[in-house]
Amino acid sequence: MRVVLLSEPDQHSMESEKMDQTFRTRLKAGNLLQGTMVTLADPAVAEILADIGYDWLFIDGEHGPLETAELLNIVRAVDHRIACVIRVPTATESSIKKVLDLGAAGVIAPMVNSAEQARDIVNWARYSPQGSRGVGLARAHRYGQKFEEYVSTANEHVAVIVQAEHISSAACIEEIVQVEGVDAIQLGPYDLSASMGKMGQLDDPEVVAAIDRVLETCQRANMPVGWFGVSASAVQPYIERGCTLITSSVDAILLASAAKETLSTLKDPQSS
Repeated sequence: MRVVLLSEPDQHSMESEKMDQTFRTRLKAGNLLQGTMVTLADPAVAEILADIGYDWLFIDGEHGPLETAELLNIVRAVDHRIACVIRVPTATESSIKKVLDLGAAGVIAPMVNSAEQARDIVNWARYSPQGSRGVGLARAHRYGQKFEEYVSTANEHVAVIVQAEHISSAACIEEIVQVEGVDAIQLGPYDLSASMGKMGQLDDPEVVAAIDRVLETCQRANMPVGWFGVSASAVQPYIERGCTLITSSVDAILLASAAKETLSTLKDPQSS
């Protein structure tokens, strides 16, 4: 009798399996997607993070120094290994078109405070007949060499995520989640609290109520929800509450934390 030993899948096979499914497919299926935020311009930072085992990278084009050319270099360096989802500086047609033409797996639109805004964002992110995304030679379709292949599948593959980060958004979240083509809601707790005059007071009862309103509405509509936190402990409670699009920490914070820990250990070996 021949005995066949079955081994655990190695890291390479697991990464290959992830890449077989698009980021949008996994997002809409409700998979838990663990990511971190990229804010530093050197593509080497994103390359390092891409090899850690995250499911996706939140590339932040809204805050910080990243401009289009730097976003391009980051995506070019790593998007064959990991999904790069870019937050645009403003929820405008030109910003959305530009980052999608870089080849991003999806777009995150900030400060979406109405269903009408959400419909515009979906329209700008989708090619005709589902939308009005402009057509031009770009990296996304290998500068024209894979034009037909990309254009024929982009509407299916590109994720559209809108941020609920203002009290106005929380007030009309029922309408926003019903907009066809919105794939997830990214909750922005700090800006949400700031819009209520309570910046960073995430335990304030009114802020908690607004966050709960967004979470519960999304859950009733089977809409995936994203949550950002500066540490694993900050995001864990929201994973337990059903958030599946997770961004834990920021590249600069991860660098500073590791450096501080190393230096502290060197200065006081007994503390390790």
